[in-house]
Amino acid sequence: MRNRAPGQETPASVRVRFPDHIHIVDCYQCGKCTAGCPVSQDMDLAPNQVIRLMQLGQSEKAVRSQAIWACLGCQTCSARCPKAVDCAGVMDALREAALVHDMASPARLLVVSFQEAFLENIRRNGRLNEMELIGRFKASVVFRTGRLSFLFKDAGLAPQLRKRKKLHLISEKARDRKIVERIFARCSNRSER
Repeated sequence: MRNRAPGQETPASVRVRFPDHIHIVDCYQCGKCTAGCPVSQDMDLAPNQVIRLMQLGQSEKAVRSQAIWACLGCQTCSARCPKAVDCAGVMDALREAALVHDMASPARLLVVSFQEAFLENIRRNGRLNEMELIGRFKASVVFRTGRLSFLFKDAGLAPQLRKRKKLHLISEKARDRKIVERIFARCSNRSER
């Protein structure tokens, strides 16, 4: 028996959608995920405890935990699981639910803003354009937090970076951006399922 039909959501106040390959009911709490996790000592809940909360239908408590943000996504937990429960995939789904339900702390939103700006930058250019990345990231943070001072936080570093030829004001786009477009299209098709 599986924990749900494909595409079904968890029965709690916070809806968490898992990809079809994740079956949390298969976990029998052996603790191998927690034993192998390189950051479990920094988590408020161990990885197996997060899975247990989801098994018990306590998704709100799991989504509010700091463990989902401490997770590195290194896949050690998923690789060690004797029942092939994708613990790292569960953490991803919980982070996504925290964002959808506005349950992520402001500090976590900075990380998400950077990740979104980075991925959009790669999608548009086929490679990293540092100036565009900095502009999008800073604008996103100011928009989300209202902290205008964040725009100028690192401005003092620009002259030294320019002097060392580490700051490229004009960046080239990748020649074959079609490959990058196909990668992004393939990944977005998976996430829509």
